[in-house]
Amino acid sequence: MFEQMTARLDFQSNALLLRSQRQQVIASNIANADTPGFVARDFDFAKALKGASGMSTGGAVATTDARHMRLGASPGGKPDMAYTVQTQPSQDGNSVDLDRERANFVDNTIRYESTLRFINGHVKTMLSAIQGQ
Repeated sequence: MFEQMTARLDFQSNALLLRSQRQQVIASNIANADTPGFVARDFDFAKALKGASGMSTGGAVATTDARHMRLGASPGGKPDMAYTVQTQPSQDGNSVDLDRERANFVDNTIRYESTLRFINGHVKTMLSAIQGQ
């Protein structure tokens, strides 16, 4: 019963950790916007979230018992990083597009805040249910 109540929180906590990691990657891209030869990096958030939540179906081992450990579901794991596609070629070989990175940064920040608010709301709802209010 308790597992069912916290399953949504587990998913949201994985999303929050991945949002935090993505924020660091985007911030690194922005910080290296003037570094010659720097190649911007990012990761597919949806794919990383599926992997962290154990929902990936491609070659994954199925868990047949609640006590089985999910492979690749460690929240501390790093998502698969990829190089971003260069949209504005530069003389020094830097592939950071500041406009795109800033937009990604703002979008990720808003999604991080909304995930955090969802977790807070869910915890408040659970506390009020426990207290019988």
